[in-house]
Amino acid sequence: MNLTQTPVKKISICFFLAILVYSTSYAQKKGVIQLPDLPGYHTLKGDFHMHTVFSDGKVWPTTRVEEAWLEGLDAISITDHIEYRPYKADVPGSHNRSFEIAEPRAKDLGVILIKASEVTRSMPPGHLNALFLTDSDALEVETWQDALKTARDQGAFIFWDHPGWARQQPDTTLWWEEHTWLLENDMLHGIEVVNGPDYYYEGHQFAMEHGLTIMSNTDVHNPIGMDYDVKGGQIRPLTLIFAKEKTAEAIKEAFFAGRTAAFFQGKVAGKAEWLEPLFMECLEIKSVERRGTTFIIKVKNNSDIPLHLTKKAGKNPNLAFFRDLRLDPGHESIFSVDLEGDRDVSAISLNLVVDNFFTTPGTGMPITLEFK
Repeated sequence: MNLTQTPVKKISICFFLAILVYSTSYAQKKGVIQLPDLPGYHTLKGDFHMHTVFSDGKVWPTTRVEEAWLEGLDAISITDHIEYRPYKADVPGSHNRSFEIAEPRAKDLGVILIKASEVTRSMPPGHLNALFLTDSDALEVETWQDALKTARDQGAFIFWDHPGWARQQPDTTLWWEEHTWLLENDMLHGIEVVNGPDYYYEGHQFAMEHGLTIMSNTDVHNPIGMDYDVKGGQIRPLTLIFAKEKTAEAIKEAFFAGRTAAFFQGKVAGKAEWLEPLFMECLEIKSVERRGTTFIIKVKNNSDIPLHLTKKAGKNPNLAFFRDLRLDPGHESIFSVDLEGDRDVSAISLNLVVDNFFTTPGTGMPITLEFK
């Protein structure tokens, strides 16, 4: 048969058979990502920017749920484009349809599925995701202003996607007047500091300057295993949510309150008020022993976040200890701290920098550890 004459219907059937095979090929065992809770809050893991065949993604909606469950995520959103649906002839239906298909599977697996859509416009203002929608179809309107007003009126949490995306901001990552208008009119609440492999320094700075909630997502279109070595233990970019409960309502409250952090490529970005307690909950002091003028200290990393510590220059007088210490997930380390002179002390304080915890764009977080 001449391949150019293959009916579209047969191609569609093969396409969906491939999706079915892929979605049932996983070993059915829920994954675990080790992250500590903070005092008074649960640390939830989520990905709130993903696509399916109902826009330009390559998988069926239930696959996104199963991928998340198998990796140990707590919550997700499927954010199919409102304005861009290249497979619509083969995959027709409402903009609500991907959520409707995925929701029963999410309930079965205990994954919190938040209804969402992506408003996909040219710059400015660019692409924005609206979470906690009640009706995605209502966002299919002529202007982006009306689309985002509709989302706001549905109580949505709205964030700016990939602010430094080269296709829309090829030379410089800019904050536009349109973003100020959105912010002033309660239509911009967060920003993707991380999108897939990209960490946006400017996006992090915008979050600090404008009080925006920090988001970190994959924007995945392929099956997740094609973009990330999931079987090899690679963790996709995640938004960490410090929520009062493990519910969609509590996640929404945390988003609007700004209680989030970005976890990506073994790094964390966010506000110091959340990163400092997160670090302290990750690090366990196993033992402290005094031998003359030397402290012998044993510590352990109880999380899946690598901990990279360096000495804060000029801030540790009369103490001699490591220049840098790297604690991989689950690993222990023993190090010594020597006191200059014969000093009778029962406690010491080390002034350090956590190099991979960014409380300002690309800059490590200062921390003081006391050992008794």
